[in-house]
Amino acid sequence: MSNDENFAAAYREHYWAVSRYVARRLDGRAGEVEEVVAEVFTVAWRRRADLPASPLPWLYGVARNCLANAVRGHGRRRRLVDRLGNDDTAHGRYIAAGPDAETPGGWVHDALARLSPADQEVLRLTAWEELGVDEVAVALGCGRRAASMRLHRARRRLRAEIDRIHPAIAADAHASNPSKEHGHG
Repeated sequence: MSNDENFAAAYREHYWAVSRYVARRLDGRAGEVEEVVAEVFTVAWRRRADLPASPLPWLYGVARNCLANAVRGHGRRRRLVDRLGNDDTAHGRYIAAGPDAETPGGWVHDALARLSPADQEVLRLTAWEELGVDEVAVALGCGRRAASMRLHRARRRLRAEIDRIHPAIAADAHASNPSKEHGHG
């Protein structure tokens, strides 16, 4: 197949996976998802000669870079709006959460949010994108051993955060699986 055909096949096969990847990371900023996904596939088109045989992890790596650019741009726009004093809070408008606003398992997201962006990403690649360590390595642009170590450390830090912010759940988890606590699992 030609590079153009390889790109077309990757686009058809992985467009929605890349869209979901981006959407989950832009949490609530749906207007930017299509823009970032378009940038991912623009980069992929420009680098179509570099597309690997299994392009999805590589596309996730490109998406990470495009997301970083989008987040920086969003921050610059937000700071400009704040300087201009034209944001919702300046006009007395804000949204208050209702009494039932906490989502089930929201504490997991709270614990995840307390981790570094690098830890969050390696955990999301394995949980949300269902990538194996070899694919995580491609997405992160590192070797397999480094990816495995990053995942191990991120999981350990997530467990520590969960234990810290939600000790009752941590106690239940340890009680239901004592072999993990002693390193037997």
